[in-house]
Amino acid sequence: MLRPAGLWRLCRLSWAARVPAENLGRRDVTSGVSPRGSTSPRTLNIFDRDLKRKQKNWAARQPEPTKFDYLKEEVGSRIADRVYDIPRNFPLALDLGCGRGYIAQYLNKVYLFNDLIYLKSNIETEIPTVSVLADEEFLPFRENTFDLVVSSLSLHWVNDLPRALEQIHYILKPDGVFIGAMFGGDTLYELRCSLQLAETEREGGFSPHISPFTAVNDLGHLLGRAGFNTLTVDTDEIQVNYPGMFELMEDLQGMGESNCSWNRKALLHRDTMLAAAAVYREMYRNEDGSVPATYQIYYMIGWKYHESQARPAERGSATVSFGELGKINNLMPQGNKSQ
Repeated sequence: MLRPAGLWRLCRLSWAARVPAENLGRRDVTSGVSPRGSTSPRTLNIFDRDLKRKQKNWAARQPEPTKFDYLKEEVGSRIADRVYDIPRNFPLALDLGCGRGYIAQYLNKVYLFNDLIYLKSNIETEIPTVSVLADEEFLPFRENTFDLVVSSLSLHWVNDLPRALEQIHYILKPDGVFIGAMFGGDTLYELRCSLQLAETEREGGFSPHISPFTAVNDLGHLLGRAGFNTLTVDTDEIQVNYPGMFELMEDLQGMGESNCSWNRKALLHRDTMLAAAAVYREMYRNEDGSVPATYQIYYMIGWKYHESQARPAERGSATVSFGELGKINNLMPQGNKSQ
């Protein structure tokens, strides 16, 4: 990851997490009041959060858990790039869903927030870190606490995404910024199609085996509804090649990214799995015999309102219409035309 040299001095990220009061001194950032009650209206309980906690705990206990971190480290580096693109200091920052410090290892000063499961980072960095157990759906922080909130590949497992974004906005200070990344709707489409075709052919129907993801056209609306302005949402695709479908599924399990939807099918027949692997290879095989897996990533940036921020001019205040742009050459001095 390339880092402009000048930005190292401009980005000084220090605090960020719910920690015991005795460790905070005068900085009491806990005891937050969640906005808009407990849940959003008509919230769907899509994911089994207890199962997801167990999956992540299992992944963290593996002998070599870091060998599955390649995707999260890559996305973490791209979020860090976006932090460095903002030429300012962030005295108090929060990393929501930090895992083993996938963003922190690319920054120079930050305290990490660890949600849902307690994972202490083993990565050596310049960063003094505090890890804490909490849940993205219930952030225990006061209003106007953080200058920066970052989140990498964590929010796609949240049942109430609108409320989670509202809480992030709530804990940001005015003129604070949220920078996040989550999986998009085309993630693992090769695996999804292969499993559906094989299960339909062998069992006469299919069940969802890939978790549902947010559509990109909905994400900007959700950020705006949560109160963010000056929004930026962009998409990227990361393609990883695997020896076969079973190696891909092994890596997803090692990442703690296995399906945890309530309506998932607990088991697939052996014949169905073998058929899915054959379909995957037949439809998507590379020339070298490997199979690709596509991860679509949504990157989002949103700011909390402050009166110092630039604002669009009032509607109807323009003095020149777009229709007059074609006459601009007639308004220019003759000498400038020749240039």
